[in-house]
Amino acid sequence: MNAKPIAWVLLAALVTFTQSGALHAAQVLSIGTGGQTGIYYVAGQSICRFLNRAESTHGLTCNALPSAGGVANVQGIRDGKFMFGFMQADHQYKAQQGVPPFDKDGPLTDLRALFSLQSEVFTVLARRDAAISSLDDLKGKRVNIGNPGSGQRETLEEIMQAKGWDSSVFAMAAELRAAEQASALGDNNIDAMTYFVGHPNAAIQEATTTTDALLVPVSGAAIDQLLQAKTYYSKAEIAGGLYPGNPTPTPSIGSKAVLSTSAQVSPEVVYQLVKALFDNLERFKQLHPAFAELNEAEMISSGLSAPLHEGALRYYKERGWR
Repeated sequence: MNAKPIAWVLLAALVTFTQSGALHAAQVLSIGTGGQTGIYYVAGQSICRFLNRAESTHGLTCNALPSAGGVANVQGIRDGKFMFGFMQADHQYKAQQGVPPFDKDGPLTDLRALFSLQSEVFTVLARRDAAISSLDDLKGKRVNIGNPGSGQRETLEEIMQAKGWDSSVFAMAAELRAAEQASALGDNNIDAMTYFVGHPNAAIQEATTTTDALLVPVSGAAIDQLLQAKTYYSKAEIAGGLYPGNPTPTPSIGSKAVLSTSAQVSPEVVYQLVKALFDNLERFKQLHPAFAELNEAEMISSGLSAPLHEGALRYYKERGWR
């Protein structure tokens, strides 16, 4: 299980160093993100742009690739498809422990964290005419539970388990990707959509602009029990006024978005990627409203349920942060 994936062996063979320690041979890095309407994709594209600007110095180029989401990114890191991947902090924890949905392949003990980004909130949005004002009202409705490998699918399944449900409680359990949800809601093909995402979000904005839709509270006794049992979740809230027709705050549960990698990735490669982000952090914070409140202290400590990669730790020590 801990054998080095071919991608890491190739990396070691292809990348050499000059006497100054700079990377000599060009190497293409890959970051698994999420759907192209999501924040993971924005973050990955932005980090790659920062890294690529200094290619002549460190010899690295970076591609941010769309994916099915955090669960898929864990598997991508495991099998060498992605060198880095965004995921929720709960996915990072579950992958390390080898618990569902990662139990089939066993614990991913060499998973390493680089930094966390925005808080993500499990979001339920329903058509007003579907008469859904609580989680219990989802029973008997047409609900998009999310595509396999996505964060919303995994979290919704945990919520369903806490409530003693399975997908048969819904009139229809759709498996649409994030980018397909807003139009499906507007076309009245589903009654409610689910998303585990940072806010504000383009898909939620689209859905609430084109459709009379309401955010649904994710709360109640079963949710309180879930929070007690699953400490990688915490209480969260979607601020009021972010979206048309939703003027008041909506309670829910949340987690942090984390960029992760394998311990087998070169410390110099990780160092250069981390440096690219933090050297451009103020610019990065302007690229999406969800990034606006990021700060270094929280990014290198909060939500990191896996150990820091030694390349990231090297940069943080140089900056005097650790």
